Amino acid sequence: MGAPTKGHYFAASGFVLLVHCAVVVFSRGPPAADSGSDSAPSVQNTLPHFIQEPEDAYIVKSNPIKLRCRAAPALQIFFKCNGEWVHQNEHFSHEYKDLSTGLKVREVMINVSRQQVEDFHGPEDYWCLCVAWSHLGTAKSRKASVRIAYLRKNFEEDPQGKEVPINGMIVLHCRPPEGVPVAEVEWLKNDELVHPDENTDLRADHNLIISEARLSDSGNYTCLASNIVAKRRSVAAAVIVFVNGGWSLWTEWSACNVPCGRGIQKRSRTCTNPAPLNGGAFCEGMSVQKITCNALCPIDGGWDEWTEWTVCNSLCERQRSRECNNPAPRHRGRMCEGLNQATENCTEGLCTQNRKLLHDVKPQSMDGSNDVALYSGLGAGIIAVAILVVAVMLYRKNHSEYGVDVIDSSALSGGFQSFNFKTTRQGNPLLLNSSIQPDLTVKVQSSFMVSLGVAERAEYHNKPPSETFPRDLSRDYSGTADRRKKGLMTLNGPVSVCKEQQRITGVFGHNGGRLVVPNTGVSLLVPPGAVPEDNTWEMYMAITPPEASLQTLEGCEVLLGPEVTYGPPGLDLLSPVALTMAHCAEMDSAEHWNIQLKRRTQDSKWEEVMSVDEECTSCYCLMDSTSCHLLLDAPGSYALVGEPLSQAAVKRLKLAVFGALEGPLTYG
Repeated sequence: MGAPTKGHYFAASGFVLLVHCAVVVFSRGPPAADSGSDSAPSVQNTLPHFIQEPEDAYIVKSNPIKLRCRAAPALQIFFKCNGEWVHQNEHFSHEYKDLSTGLKVREVMINVSRQQVEDFHGPEDYWCLCVAWSHLGTAKSRKASVRIAYLRKNFEEDPQGKEVPINGMIVLHCRPPEGVPVAEVEWLKNDELVHPDENTDLRADHNLIISEARLSDSGNYTCLASNIVAKRRSVAAAVIVFVNGGWSLWTEWSACNVPCGRGIQKRSRTCTNPAPLNGGAFCEGMSVQKITCNALCPIDGGWDEWTEWTVCNSLCERQRSRECNNPAPRHRGRMCEGLNQATENCTEGLCTQNRKLLHDVKPQSMDGSNDVALYSGLGAGIIAVAILVVAVMLYRKNHSEYGVDVIDSSALSGGFQSFNFKTTRQGNPLLLNSSIQPDLTVKVQSSFMVSLGVAERAEYHNKPPSETFPRDLSRDYSGTADRRKKGLMTLNGPVSVCKEQQRITGVFGHNGGRLVVPNTGVSLLVPPGAVPEDNTWEMYMAITPPEASLQTLEGCEVLLGPEVTYGPPGLDLLSPVALTMAHCAEMDSAEHWNIQLKRRTQDSKWEEVMSVDEECTSCYCLMDSTSCHLLLDAPGSYALVGEPLSQAAVKRLKLAVFGALEGPLTYG
């Protein structure tokens, strides 16, 4: 604000003196008539009052702002800013008469520049007010502050992205940039304005709250701050509403997978109730359940005995019949083959019909009757042969303690040769399953070989009949039987005489691979992707002799397979490995076993990992008749251990007996 000139100063001083005199005159009597002959009488008796007072204003960029005052009745109006009078040359005044009241109204305006506000340094904001004069005195308006408007660029707090489950609460925080005047905040979702509703709340503290998240609430949220100067956008916050998977109902149990005997039934469920969305977690637990089942085997029908012949009738014939109920066909079994009725002449051809001997009468269906008789005879012969074969097999089975297969000496080329056990005869339950190959390869100089399958129970009180073996081998077998009583012979094959640990190693990359210990039925499968890319692991697998494993078992526990170790101990794979090992548990008596998978601890004790009959989320086990397949995610030493629940618990044992042809082979 510039200083007034000398002439202006005197004019202002004279004006002040005039007002002062007017006040003195007011105190003593009415003011002089020179104050205005056109003024209404009421003007002289009224203090000025403001019709319009100056309002707070903001300077945007470099544009000056205008402050206005209007008062009536008013002889003069001047602005006073920051305690100092504004020069009268900076005032723009206008005077008119209000027709409704007849009072003189004076309007005054000044401009305030950005430079004036910036040059002011005081304890408060730049301010201005109006002072109006009349014959009765003065009046002051309200203070109007003038501030420079601005809006910073950086938000004090940007909203952060979130991952929220469906029906969860979403809370997004936003603190706008500093600004004058204070910025107003709006929310944008995918660049569209968010409107509040019963589920969406826009708080006064600029936060956005969604009470129950819906899938449609997923998107990019932006905080928009604006005032009279500018608009600012925050960093976009990605909100993802995800859905965790849920299991559907179990399906019905499937039919038994075998038409006869012991099999498996399955049922399944899917992770579709609901299906996982937007990165939601997959369902935990098993998608398939299995139980054992026993399918009833079909029983074919058999003929009962013929009934007695009937009395000879008038046609010189007699009949007899039989029924297909010995046994009756059950469970999809076949009906009996043949005729259930028979007719024959009862007078040996002496009876006559129409005055002729019966054997001279030739019915039209005689040829057909002869064919039926021929086929019936053939069928009866076949049935008789089949029954004879079955009877012989049952007799051999009941009178033989062991099933024996003898390989002629021509099968060996002489000298030292390696061989495996022969395939067992079908239908003989005493012989072992040929799918389990022994890990013992023996070189012998002999002219014959005997492979034996012995059904052995879990109890150790059975005595093997040593007299059924060749004389040269009875001593070794007795020693073997003693060791079996002590719990040393528990494996179903492969049986090894090597007391040292068998070990094999391999290097695996991202494509995975397989480790196989030859002739043992033990293998380790590393699936593709288990080893991270650009990494390799040197892995090993070892088989510990049964003697070392059995020393730490407790009570009546029996080792049903080899102790298998894979490593190294610090192995860290992305997915489980598949370990396959042979076992000797007889699956037909599996319900009489309590079979467990155990792991050796650091102090050489065994701890239970899982029971085969129960589900486990950390390990998966599938047993067939000869092998156990495991999914493992931790390296270590594992073994299958069985506890017999009854005397019907059976395990298998393979033995091979060798001898020379110097004397006859005797077996019971």
